[in-house]
Amino acid sequence: MSEQEPKPAAGQERRGFLDLSSRLTMLLGLAGAYGGFAAIAARFLYPAKPRDTRWTFVAEIDRFKAGDSVIFQGPSGETINIARQRESGEVDDFIALSSTCPHLGCQVFWEGDKSRFFCPCHNGIFDASGKGVGGPPGDSGQSLPRYQLKLEGALLFIELPAGDAMARGKGRVIDRVEGIHAAGHDPCLAKAPNPVRDGERA
Repeated sequence: MSEQEPKPAAGQERRGFLDLSSRLTMLLGLAGAYGGFAAIAARFLYPAKPRDTRWTFVAEIDRFKAGDSVIFQGPSGETINIARQRESGEVDDFIALSSTCPHLGCQVFWEGDKSRFFCPCHNGIFDASGKGVGGPPGDSGQSLPRYQLKLEGALLFIELPAGDAMARGKGRVIDRVEGIHAAGHDPCLAKAPNPVRDGERA
């Protein structure tokens, strides 16, 4: 008669399974923690490369009085409100903000007499720094993206991302952007805006 090995009790099988699963869980947790630490260390040791930018001429500052603004179209087609808010002769007299409302994409414009940027589609109001203070942008805490400016003598320059479009062309001051201007207008139904150059008729 051959001897048979005794079968382990059900409790011992369960205990062995729990022991194995707890060890696997601990190993996976350690691997995840060390992986996260490695990702943070890699980000610290190899930070993201800053994006390439280029300074682009906007206009002579004599073109602006305090309260005036222009719409500048960058080489990539972005439209930017550049407003002169003071006349101290410093670059801080000017501010450059995207003219596209972050709520639904309507065109925002500068109201110098009220020292604010205004979106007519849903009565969005932005203060002089571009922070939403009324209407949907104010309710949701949205702001207009800001662009850096610099003065070289009496010339105003804006910093824009460099890229293929920048290599192909220059930015320019435009009269206005067609479309998406009227109060209550639904920008979702509008065709893409077309820039209108100084002196052109729509």
